Amino acid sequence: MKAYVFPGQGAQFAGMGKDLYEHSPLAKEMFEKANGILGFRITDLMFGGTDEDLRQTKVTQPAIFLHSVILAATLGESFKPDMVAGHSLGEFSALVAAKALSFEDGLRLVSARALAMQKACEKEPSTMAAILGLDDLKVEEICREIEEVVVPANYNSPGQLVISGSLRGIDIACEKLKAAGARRALPLKVGGAFHSPLMEPARIELAEAIGNTQFSQPVCPIYQNATAQRVTDPGQIRENLIAQLTAPVLWTQIVQNMIADGGTEFVEVGPGNVLQGLIAKVSKDVLVSGA
Repeated sequence: MKAYVFPGQGAQFAGMGKDLYEHSPLAKEMFEKANGILGFRITDLMFGGTDEDLRQTKVTQPAIFLHSVILAATLGESFKPDMVAGHSLGEFSALVAAKALSFEDGLRLVSARALAMQKACEKEPSTMAAILGLDDLKVEEICREIEEVVVPANYNSPGQLVISGSLRGIDIACEKLKAAGARRALPLKVGGAFHSPLMEPARIELAEAIGNTQFSQPVCPIYQNATAQRVTDPGQIRENLIAQLTAPVLWTQIVQNMIADGGTEFVEVGPGNVLQGLIAKVSKDVLVSGA
């Protein structure tokens, strides 16, 4: 069975999507529609902007979403997913590709998500760190002991867990995790503590927008971040999407569940190849490629 997966924030690069725009009339039409919906020419920033331009959250998230969704659309008849999933922001791309959300509604939600997250980040300075080479249970245990906000945020692959929290909480956690045997504890260059309780203001804001959006039955099961379980019910999809901002991304568990349900071939759709690397670390027995 074929699984299509969609990347999240961090996969952006200068010039992303330009080839699609120049060589596919469908892609050009979708990009121009996106410019109209967003109210600014995101294509100018994607195709000709600097890395700094692309790092603005209000640009980064829609840019990755557009690259992923438009690439999937240009695959035409060859895009026949048996299952889909997306990492964090990528979940929105997966929902549009699987026809649970319209392109227009997906883009509006992603834009609203980016702005809500930006506001939450400005309200309380916070950050994330990648912990390498330590058992997940040990990381969870140490996070629980710290009297600051610090939680597991992304279960990326066995031995790679990203934590999220207050600036002080992350500092303390990195020291304790290194002392406990972590191979590395790397603070990340991100704007805030994504997938943690510090994103609660953004979750509340986005919940209203998601609640007012029409969801349909997807063409195949989607494995969502908050539960890692296969879902096809539009009401359940909506609930899981609302939970996503403050819940950890259960990526390792998603890949394991997709494989257990028959997934043998994984195709990453969008900028970069981060997910291909993570999937290969979860299992050596599946085929992994980029679209």
